[in-house]
Formats: sequence, structure tokens, C-alpha cells
Amino acid sequence: MSLYIAVTVLTAIVTAVVAVADYIPAKFVLANSARVGVPQSWLPMLGTLKLAGALGLVAGLLGLRLIGVAAAVGLMLFFIGAVVAHVRVRVLSNIAFPGGYLLLSAASLVLATAH
Repeated sequence: MSLYIAVTVLTAIVTAVVAVADYIPAKFVLANSARVGVPQSWLPMLGTLKLAGALGLVAGLLGLRLIGVAAAVGLMLFFIGAVVAHVRVRVLSNIAFPGGYLLLSAASLVLATAH
């Protein structure tokens, strides 16, 4: 399995899992969103954006390369926003989570464009 496939599959899976947590909504999602000032009413929309990005990455793996690239860009922008939201309110104790998703999205983009 190529590095491109492995990183992109990992990114799609972890992003889809956290999207489902937004839909439930999981207790950790509710706690985190309250800490960074994201209204609970936004969670379904945020989950939908994450899930769309995950599905777009999979579409890219299935041959729809431009959709995969667009999904990786979208996820990067989404997680840049999440990191900014954490920094803005100085909630740095768990910034590694959106930062990690951002790095995975960036790696997926770099590998997709190099593939």
C-alpha cells in the first residue's frame, strides 16, 4: 500500500469518526465546543462538513482526483479554523486534536498532488 493511500485512508477514517461524534453529540464534543465558544446548534453542520471531506478523500482514492484534492483543501481550511478557535480563546490543552487533523489533511493534500 502506498503512503498516499495509507495516509488518506487514515485521514478519512478519523475525520468520519469525529464527524459521527458531532452528530451524536458525544460528551467530549459538547465539552470542547462549549470551551471554545461553538454553539451546540452548529454541531450537525460541522459534522456534515467533516463527513463530506472524508467522503471526498475516498472519492479521490477511487479515481476522482480533483474531488480528493478539493476535499483535502476543505478539511485543511476547516481544521485551520478549529485551531484558530482554540487559540482565540486560549484553550490550548487539547489543541493537539485539531492540530493533528490539520496535519493529516495537509499530508493527504501533499500526497494527492504528488501522486
